[in-house]
Amino acid sequence: MAKLKNYVLFIFSFLIFNSCGIYSLSGAATTAKTIQIDPFFNNTDLGPANLGPNFTNKLKDYFQTNSSLRVISANGELQLEGTIVQYSVAPLAPVAGTSASQPSQAALTRLTIGIRANYIDSREPKNNFKDKTFSFYADFPNDQNLINVQDDLEKKIFNQIFLDIFNATIANW
Repeated sequence: MAKLKNYVLFIFSFLIFNSCGIYSLSGAATTAKTIQIDPFFNNTDLGPANLGPNFTNKLKDYFQTNSSLRVISANGELQLEGTIVQYSVAPLAPVAGTSASQPSQAALTRLTIGIRANYIDSREPKNNFKDKTFSFYADFPNDQNLINVQDDLEKKIFNQIFLDIFNATIANW
């Protein structure tokens, strides 16, 4: 009886993990083996000088970690490139000043980063897109300096944008 139970469990597990060969546990739905991620250039006025290379390198790491794709420098079956088009800091949640000499100020400040991307899927051209925008934001208290929280905010924003790009490209969501 125990052998039969183990056999049924093995067959069930095999069917679950191999029923559709193009899906992975991360949600990637592609038969492609390679992806080419070209440098994302920083086309913003306020963004730090290293924003483009940081974004590109972390995006490559994200795809390598969350899919079976191999990142290559040229002639990838999938190709992704783009531009960082927004890096803005804006006040939020205004708070009234305590006196006429103290003006109103914001309790929170929002950092927003926006990306415009192009994607080519040589295996499934219907998945291609051009000039698709991805953006996300993170808020921080106004009593904190952007320089002090910038790395953490960028990481949070990048992670959401990476997920959105991943879903729009190889997860086909």
